[in-house]
Amino acid sequence: MKKFLHLADLHIGKKLGDYPLLEDQKLVLQQAIAAAKNCDGVLIAGDIYDKSNPSTEAMAVFDEFLTKLYEARKPVYLISGNHDAFGRISYFGKILENNQITMPTEFTGKLQAVNMPDDEIQIYLLPFITPTRVRAIYKDPKIESYQDAVEIVLKHSDISQDKINILVAHQFITGGTKSDEEFAVGGLDNINASVFDMFDYVALGHLHKPQQCNRETIRYAGSPLKYSLAEEHHNKSFTVIEIQDKNNIKINLIPVQLPHDIRTVKGSSDELFNTSRTEDYISVILTDENPDPDARAILRDNFPNMIQFRIENSKIQVSQSVSVTESLEKKSPVDMLNMFYQSRHNSQNLTENQLQIVHEIFAELEEEGL
Repeated sequence: MKKFLHLADLHIGKKLGDYPLLEDQKLVLQQAIAAAKNCDGVLIAGDIYDKSNPSTEAMAVFDEFLTKLYEARKPVYLISGNHDAFGRISYFGKILENNQITMPTEFTGKLQAVNMPDDEIQIYLLPFITPTRVRAIYKDPKIESYQDAVEIVLKHSDISQDKINILVAHQFITGGTKSDEEFAVGGLDNINASVFDMFDYVALGHLHKPQQCNRETIRYAGSPLKYSLAEEHHNKSFTVIEIQDKNNIKINLIPVQLPHDIRTVKGSSDELFNTSRTEDYISVILTDENPDPDARAILRDNFPNMIQFRIENSKIQVSQSVSVTESLEKKSPVDMLNMFYQSRHNSQNLTENQLQIVHEIFAELEEEGL
């Protein structure tokens, strides 16, 4: 039997509003190392960093994580996601491979295959790809959607059905549950899970909620931390897969002990003032009919990590108070460009074709680290 720890969407360096999460990420990665203790390898399915140009502090955190896995003699198989710059993730790839850390060093239009030492299991690596990137290799104008791109890559890859095949990928599978920071461009980046039928386990990244797609062995590991209010009710976990043979693969979920939770509290000022102090990231909903003008500042004594403040009463159904930076933090570049387009075109949205072009441009810029 072989066991693997499946991780994804670490987003190292991310902030929640104005609050940096590096210390929380360090603590969660320590838990991941413990979860990998009895595993034969670690699969990391992209979005290692939150930005394509990560800070030195974020890179140091990931470096320490990989070093500890190496010291524990745990092979690592990782890919870049849409938040990562491919070149930065694959840097020193050839050298690292000698130390049991395997990543795609160059995208050639085919899957990169890695044999396990016993030769029974083969791991395939597919970094986040776009139709533009695949068209550049195959010179085929018919490659228009993300489904087209993935299908052409699989078609040109030699996949042996005699082995137990594991795929590590970072794409959006049709039917997956998204949070507010994960978006599909008019359905153009959707990929049907059936394209992965030749794989016995598909280790996915991109969606932050742990979940299966179509079958139990096509799974999103989910992010190890809650990264937005939309993830408030997610049950974060580490995914451990146990492989006996092609027809016997067991999924185990190990709950993550969150250093700080994301929660919503609601009530009158008296109720909230008497709530125990918490270091969790809190969205506050105040229900007073005549709220104190300084209520938000006063409540910070109980909720020092307040990420949102709202007033709801009979006069004001929903009044949200967030800073401009917090509001924009939740917007993707595509969202912000669409907002700009609306301001210049009588509130009209970009068309699906325009959105596809824009989405591919931003994806290519991220890959180049721009």
